[in-house]
Amino acid sequence: MSGHSKWSTIKRKKGVADAKRGKIFTVIIKEITIAARMGGGDESSNPRLRTAVQKAKANNMPADNVKRAIQKGTGELPGVHYEEYTYEGYGPGGVAIFMEIMTDNKKRTVADIRHLMVKYGGNLGENGSVAWMFDKKGQIQILASTGAEDEVLDAALESGAEDFELEEDMYLISTDPSSMIEVKEALEAKSYSIESAEVEMVPKNLQKVEGKDSERLLNLMEALEDNDDISNVYSNFDIDEETLGST
Repeated sequence: MSGHSKWSTIKRKKGVADAKRGKIFTVIIKEITIAARMGGGDESSNPRLRTAVQKAKANNMPADNVKRAIQKGTGELPGVHYEEYTYEGYGPGGVAIFMEIMTDNKKRTVADIRHLMVKYGGNLGENGSVAWMFDKKGQIQILASTGAEDEVLDAALESGAEDFELEEDMYLISTDPSSMIEVKEALEAKSYSIESAEVEMVPKNLQKVEGKDSERLLNLMEALEDNDDISNVYSNFDIDEETLGST
């Protein structure tokens, strides 16, 4: 997987993931509500809802919050109507940026995103302008200290994974999006502790970014991460360790 996104690694190094925790409940509640509205409130027959509820539990969301979000999605309780969109564009250095949106006000959201893109040297593009540069994949992370690489590799492949790689202190296991939950649960049944399991847009190839473009790009990515209407943001950039350390 030569094109694996560098952004998740950089988020951990720069603490962006911690800064984002303030909005994590908001994003999860939106996801649960939409999943319940589209597929019903039964986790056993709604894989998307099941994944969202598991994520809520992993982030210690109170059970009452989860229940209310499901009931708002199914119509048992009144609630805000969220819609899903994707936006695409280009960041500093010409890199591709792909955003997944959950919002109750599309006009507000697109204005906010356009403002951020322009502020940090990027621009919005047409739908389809960069989506072709990414593949949708299940991405499961396990701490490398969990076990020997050969053992984890064998366990992942036996569980139905498509690909496997060691990325610094993490094993990154890739799956077909539709089988991610099954692979995750199979690994858990083998006593592996999962750090994260998400369906993500993985870049097919990476594009090198250097100099001032690196700093502007990371500032843009962090600003997009902070927006409550953006549930996920992906890019195909590659920044070397030396450049990252100076930003």
